[in-house]
Amino acid sequence: MNKQIALGLLAAVAASGAFAQSSVTVYGRLNVTVESIKVGDEDRQSDVHNNSSRIGFKGTEDLGGGLKAGFQIEHGFDPTTGTAAATFWGRQAEVNLSGNFGKVRLGTFFPGSYYALADYISMHNHDTGDSSDALYATKFTTQNKVGYMSPTFGGFQFEGSVAEGSSTTSRNYDVAGNYDNGPLHLGFGYEKQGDQKQLGIRGLYELGAFTIGALVQRDTDMYGVGFGDRTYFRVAGMYAMGASEFHLNVGRAGEYDNVSNSAATQWTAGYNYNLSKRTKVYGYYTRISDGDAAVYGGDYNAFALGIRHNF
Repeated sequence: MNKQIALGLLAAVAASGAFAQSSVTVYGRLNVTVESIKVGDEDRQSDVHNNSSRIGFKGTEDLGGGLKAGFQIEHGFDPTTGTAAATFWGRQAEVNLSGNFGKVRLGTFFPGSYYALADYISMHNHDTGDSSDALYATKFTTQNKVGYMSPTFGGFQFEGSVAEGSSTTSRNYDVAGNYDNGPLHLGFGYEKQGDQKQLGIRGLYELGAFTIGALVQRDTDMYGVGFGDRTYFRVAGMYAMGASEFHLNVGRAGEYDNVSNSAATQWTAGYNYNLSKRTKVYGYYTRISDGDAAVYGGDYNAFALGIRHNF
């Protein structure tokens, strides 16, 4: 009997040790604005607007020898109506293995080139909602992907992914690199799907209360068939004063070679007040001045007041 009790105690200790090596985190964000919107020559409309609200779960298991298994699933929803996104777990649904070699990823996840470029310098509202970057060119392929993320070497990290094609679409290839060293942050991104491709570089520098960022992108036909080449650039700045942040960013997309009057400009001025590390109230004005070709959906402007809470 004593031997059985001892074996039972050992099994319990072993099981509790295994559970201690695993962890699961619940996280999310609710981000809602009240907006006054004008599209082209239409009358101005009022709207309560979702800004990429989501809930997610992520976890890791220590497999020993520096090897870890992990997962992350993330689901978008609209707090203004309480409805779920059309594709459940459509924002992210991946399983991965990581170690000294880096991380191998399988499933659904955002392209690294997007995070390295457009998302990185969109500081005022994390590139969400009506003030998100409307001129950045990407296929934004997220599903059926195999990816790899390297360890960080001297502040530099590389990642790449391949998304499977179909009978009507080519495979999507995406690579990105990020370099972080003190106040200096650099990045590049490249994406290719068939004859469509884009390449961009980004820089951001922190100077006391000021943060300044910029990106330049060259793409081939990312917005349509036979459009040709285009150059796009954006500059963004933030001034922080206590809990307040003042934001300004401007983007300019040149004409596509084969589409007349296709140039466009977008600019946004915003203000954030951080009630805590997780909660802020904010306001912004954004405007898109589109060319006659209306590659980006036509002229548009919006005033917005919002609340964002992370958990």
